[in-house]
Parts: sequence; structure tokens; C-alpha cells
Amino acid sequence: EVQLVESGGGLVQAGGSLRLSCAASGFTFGDYYIGWFRQTPGKMREGVACINTADGNTFYSNSVEDRFTISISSDNAEITVVLQMNSLKCEDTAVYYCAAGSNYGLGADLYDYWGQGTQVTVSS
Repeated sequence: EVQLVESGGGLVQAGGSLRLSCAASGFTFGDYYIGWFRQTPGKMREGVACINTADGNTFYSNSVEDRFTISISSDNAEITVVLQMNSLKCEDTAVYYCAAGSNYGLGADLYDYWGQGTQVTVSS
């Protein structure tokens, strides 16, 4: 069974950094693509970054490119996907989710498995 658990959210001032982690289990490298998404109340879930677990290729939304970095590592049976967020802005405030899916891209409908989310709040 695929399981995804996010951690690392919190409160940070604008211009600061946060590191989100997604602990993924139940699959191996190459089985799925992993994406990071965010959502604020009343808005659709927005894809910000994704990674191909087979070859490490990454893709970012225009809103976070050059500020966020997605990376992946593995320790025994668990895969960890990190979203390093730098130069944070107030508009980055959202609940952040990691997801696993069989197709590559930033559309939420491409992903089949989701974590519970972690809150990121950026204050001015």
C-alpha cells in the first residue's frame, strides 16, 4: 500500500526558507512520479514541483521556479522527497501536499495517492 506522510511545515517570515519532507512507502524508484501541490481555501489545488523517481528529472511551476527545489533519496524501504523552499513570499502560504501518480506533470488529476498535508504560513 502506498503511503505518503508530509512534515516540515510551519511559520516563517517572508524571505525565509522551509524544508518540507514527504516520507513515501509502498513503492520503489520508478514506480511513480512524485509531486508537491499546495492549496488555499476556496482555490484549486496547484502543482508546484514534480520529480521522476526513475531518472530524477524535475519540473516546476512558474510561480516557484528558481526558489523551490525538489529532490529525492532512499533509505531501505522508504523514499523521501524533499521540497526545499527559499525566498518565501506571503503568497506561498498554503497547505502543501505530496502525491504519487503514474503520469508526469503538475495536474492534480494525474496523481492517485495523497498525503494528509502540512501547513506553511509565510508572514510579512
